[in-house]
Amino acid sequence: MELTANALTVLEKRYLKKVDGQVVETPEEMFRRVAENIAQVELRYGASAAEAEKLANRFYTLMTSLDFLPNSPTLMNAGGDLQQLAACFVLPVEDSMIHIFDAVKYAALIHQSGGGTGFSFSRLRPKNDIVRSTGGVASGPVSFMKVFNSATEAVKQGGTRRGANMGILRVDHPDIREFITCKAENNEITNFNISVGLTEKFMEAVEVDEEYDLINPRTREVVGRVPAGEIFDLIVDMAWKNGEPGIIFLDRLNQDNPTPALGEIEATNPCGEQPLLPYEACNLGSINLARFVVARDDQPSVDWERLREVVHLAVHFLDNVIDASRYPLPEIDAMVKANRKIGLGVMGFADLLIRLGISYNSEEAVRCAEELMGFIQAEARECSAQLATVRGAFPNFGSSIYREGRPLRNATTTTIAPTGTISMIANCSSGIEPLFALCHVKNVLDGEKLLEINPVFEAEMKARGLYTKELMEKVAEIGSLHGVDGIPDQVARLMVTAHDIDPEWHIRIQAAFQRSVDNAVSKTVNFRHDATREEVARVYWLAYREGCKGVTIYRDGSRESQVITTGSGQSEASLPQVAAAAESSVVRLVKPRPRPEETRGITKKYKIGGCGSLYVTVNADDDGICEVFTNTGEEGCESLSEAVGRLVSIALRAGLDPEAIIDQIKGIKCIGCIVDNETRVLSCPDAIGKALEKFLNGHNKFDLNITRGPRSVLQCPEEGCGGFMVHENGCYHCTTCGYSKCG
Repeated sequence: MELTANALTVLEKRYLKKVDGQVVETPEEMFRRVAENIAQVELRYGASAAEAEKLANRFYTLMTSLDFLPNSPTLMNAGGDLQQLAACFVLPVEDSMIHIFDAVKYAALIHQSGGGTGFSFSRLRPKNDIVRSTGGVASGPVSFMKVFNSATEAVKQGGTRRGANMGILRVDHPDIREFITCKAENNEITNFNISVGLTEKFMEAVEVDEEYDLINPRTREVVGRVPAGEIFDLIVDMAWKNGEPGIIFLDRLNQDNPTPALGEIEATNPCGEQPLLPYEACNLGSINLARFVVARDDQPSVDWERLREVVHLAVHFLDNVIDASRYPLPEIDAMVKANRKIGLGVMGFADLLIRLGISYNSEEAVRCAEELMGFIQAEARECSAQLATVRGAFPNFGSSIYREGRPLRNATTTTIAPTGTISMIANCSSGIEPLFALCHVKNVLDGEKLLEINPVFEAEMKARGLYTKELMEKVAEIGSLHGVDGIPDQVARLMVTAHDIDPEWHIRIQAAFQRSVDNAVSKTVNFRHDATREEVARVYWLAYREGCKGVTIYRDGSRESQVITTGSGQSEASLPQVAAAAESSVVRLVKPRPRPEETRGITKKYKIGGCGSLYVTVNADDDGICEVFTNTGEEGCESLSEAVGRLVSIALRAGLDPEAIIDQIKGIKCIGCIVDNETRVLSCPDAIGKALEKFLNGHNKFDLNITRGPRSVLQCPEEGCGGFMVHENGCYHCTTCGYSKCG
């Protein structure tokens, strides 16, 4: 197998079988375990043991070639004790205390098994509504979301995946304002992505600047009317501020609901690509498009015949996964096997475009997306129909939208998922996203820095005779080819990154794929930091008119760093731009973020002359270093060290670069201090500076925000990793080790 060092890291940390914390499985053994487990399903449909073994070999080759990979739970759990293979589930949340806490319990079981969960909270009565059984008043959907969030925090997904949720509320719910703003602070409801469920009526009311009805879900009565434009602007404003909420178009989800007789679709999985009915689950898998470019007459083209073969084998694999999986609830088992939804998608689209010589932000790329996904959709349906002739149609076929046509084995066959970690295993670009970076510097322990280069970019630059180490370092510093001297225009147009591309092209590509996808498309629309709210609104309208089923946007640096407004009120900047603002003598006011409820860190003991022992504690949370405090012991004077610690803590939570703080306080001398030969501490401030520096150089598991070129980048919190985090679809994932966190 051709696995990169990063792929091996991801596999060892999250996928390969362990005994007492030690890896006891090779990647080849993992793929063999999965292939044989999934192929055993053939025996249930009359195949011989020899036929099942032959199919297992084909599944093994399918995965080890990196042409196709299934979703993470399948790789982790197939052939193991857990045997829960589905990626995502939707659970109902009905308007009673019993049903609400049943959903909390079920979600905990799903998270423990490695799955993510989606919920619609739209059926819950609004805040301050009557509760007849107690004579009290209701607390509303957002309060119960916090209960779900706390339960998720308490459950670690089998030690391999963090809990992830999607929370959705209809735009006509009376508590919609509270929901839209419930994640205004980044430390609130941190285990949820949230999306507002928009209706056609609402969008039409926004378009003509009218009011729309708010409806109490308990009584179905209209309880108020509000200007639609006001709510739309609030959604835009919050998304501009920190990327949430996203939006989904509920009526469009239900236009493509294959089984409307079973009810309406109200929710999706955590990244939004899989609309599901209550108790449905879906297993996903993705084809690595980068592997399907061949040369014909010295021109690159798509190998359509081999792609057809892989689509058919992948659909067969995913259909088998449904039967092989062990589901956490009997209701889920029944629903999944009645509809048999699968989600075949793609990854490596950006790599494929580069190898074909097509710019991501071009009409040619839009046509390529339509042609590719149209082909995959048609072949996936064909394979599903062929399976139905042997195994039978999905049990709810007779009441489905397909009932007059050719029987199908699966109610849905296609989905575009994010593919964060499986694309790292396959060494390709994620989903249908553009490249995030061409190359970047990875920080490792002891201050060592390693240059990591996108393999497609590296190959192209070498083929064109443009590759030099100095050029790669320059590109890593800037973040893209934009503004790099000596790069031909053709190369610069081809090698675009997410932030080189105007947001409209992100939507055009998403819509092109959506036209041939049964379910939905997971895609992040990237905005530069200086994007305006009006630009976000334009993208929402474009997505609406282009037929997308939902939109997730992310404005660079909006979540990782505190946004500040200059004194003139005419321009806005992120904290990395503070120095530039200072040159123009602009007054800046920055409000520190609140101290988090939970922090983790290190404590270092220093000897400081007459003050005796000084204990310096440096703490961080998932957003970076957040506080320093000191204790001098019985003989010491605490006032100075405590004051310095408090000021440093405020500066850190206001977003000041820790390196700048270290530069200011490290080396300060105190006449009364005796230099300790071991620690070489010159004063209390010097000790604090040295403790901060020690934390940054290898002890920081919750690293700080840094800036490379035009992008704000969050470093990975995994010990010893040093890779950078990419924000996609409301989730972070590390490009080096595969660490991920949603919400």
